[in-house]
Amino acid sequence: MNLTLRIWRQRAPESPGAMTTYEVADVSPDMSFLEMLDTLNEQLILRGEEPVAFDHDCREGICGACGMVINGDAHGPERTTTCQLHMRSFSDGDTIDVEPWRAAAFPVVKDLVVDRSAFDRIIGSGGYITAPTGSAPEAHATPVPKPAADTAFEHAECIGCGACVAACPNGSAMLFTSAKVVHLNSLPQGAPERESRVLDMIDTMDAEGFGGCTVTGMCTTVCPKGIPLSSITTMNREFLRATRKGGSA
Repeated sequence: MNLTLRIWRQRAPESPGAMTTYEVADVSPDMSFLEMLDTLNEQLILRGEEPVAFDHDCREGICGACGMVINGDAHGPERTTTCQLHMRSFSDGDTIDVEPWRAAAFPVVKDLVVDRSAFDRIIGSGGYITAPTGSAPEAHATPVPKPAADTAFEHAECIGCGACVAACPNGSAMLFTSAKVVHLNSLPQGAPERESRVLDMIDTMDAEGFGGCTVTGMCTTVCPKGIPLSSITTMNREFLRATRKGGSA
């Protein structure tokens, strides 16, 4: 396969950026999208040019580090992470636009790399449970009903890739935040912080500059782990419950 790539290049956060065109030849359909970018970078280095900076880590669809917008879609045309997207999803002669996540809360660091530390601060504000120190408790000391365990596990699958924010026309982080809230609020171990968790995490989300949710549902269409839109509704109920119990937003 021979491809034309139009990639966003930006030297630094305050530098102007622009789309730059590259030609890549002999791309195997079995390559992952990141392996294709590796091939481009090898060519750029051999020519003495600056390689394209992009985030990646596990390359197994687990860590969520490899986010980028491909032809206008977060992670590309398949509902998976960019590292698990293969070049057989494209055709010989295609022109592919590659851009970083576009959101005010995800400032560009360089090229396709964005700063997603806002997610870390949301988790830090409430993504924990009170755990007594000392000897380990018995495995079944705190029974968890099967429906609650299933709900918690479903939402714990969120890998924090940021595709939901990138796809949302408002740049909202409601799907990410709701996944973290519902995960812990569904479990008895998360009960002591149930009210403070949802209040603090939503406060932090707003303070980080994410947009408001208008329930367009675009977030769920690109989520590689299938976090359901109903999680946002559940978090809204948790928020209402917390404020009625005397909390403050």
